Amino acid sequence: MIRLAVRVRREDADVVLAELLELAPGGVEETDLAGGVIEYAVYGAPGELPDLPDVQAAAGGALVEVVTTEVADDWADRWRQFHRPIEIGGRLYVRPPWEPAHDDLMDLVIDPGQAFGTGAHHTTRLCLELLADEDVPDAAGVMDLGCGSGVLAIAAAKLGWGPVAGVDHELESVRATAENAEANGVTVTVERFDLIRGGPIPTAPLVLANLLRPLLLCVARAGFTAGDAPHTLIASGLLTHEADEIAAAFARHGLHETDRRTSAEWAALVLRRP
Repeated sequence: MIRLAVRVRREDADVVLAELLELAPGGVEETDLAGGVIEYAVYGAPGELPDLPDVQAAAGGALVEVVTTEVADDWADRWRQFHRPIEIGGRLYVRPPWEPAHDDLMDLVIDPGQAFGTGAHHTTRLCLELLADEDVPDAAGVMDLGCGSGVLAIAAAKLGWGPVAGVDHELESVRATAENAEANGVTVTVERFDLIRGGPIPTAPLVLANLLRPLLLCVARAGFTAGDAPHTLIASGLLTHEADEIAAAFARHGLHETDRRTSAEWAALVLRRP
């Protein structure tokens, strides 16, 4: 079995990931490396992996390095060990399907084999913690921007928000969110949408945006459908030194910071309209 890893600069990661998923629609493994670098890896037998020139072209000017290594035959079992359950705020228990449920916590099952984003990354955990702390008003809709595997949207539905919707540029993520929502017994309306080129952003009273800085700035520039900013926006995917810039970008839409949390080098913001 071969592991093909592409290392790119963090600021270009979302754009590169979109291109890589066209070549490897089954999903990629994502790892933070030192020095502001993100590594995306895919696994396969010789001849099953994307061609190296195509991978290099997909990464473009963001490419730092391409590394191929042989992995042991038990890589699938070790990959499962990498995905462990996490507890969020004493309320949610996010787990892969091969782990048992927690008797005392709200169960959320995410299949990491379908798309990236199972809840373990600092940015996703921060979003989930802030979401779990929100009071749920009556008939309060949610929009998950860049929904990935659907973990944030599904958590919102489990916590009582509704209706819940999500958008993502990648068709594989749209499918994964729909499948994971069905597996969890909740309803999430999900469709394909390009946050960079799609125009005004679909909105709801609560918007979840676990996106890297460039995409968050795209959302702030594009504005929201019918000029109607959400009442609350939870933004993550940020390095701590980027948080002030993102807060200022959304302040132009009347959204002002009311909470900030950090984990390692990452930050998440709660932005609200008065």
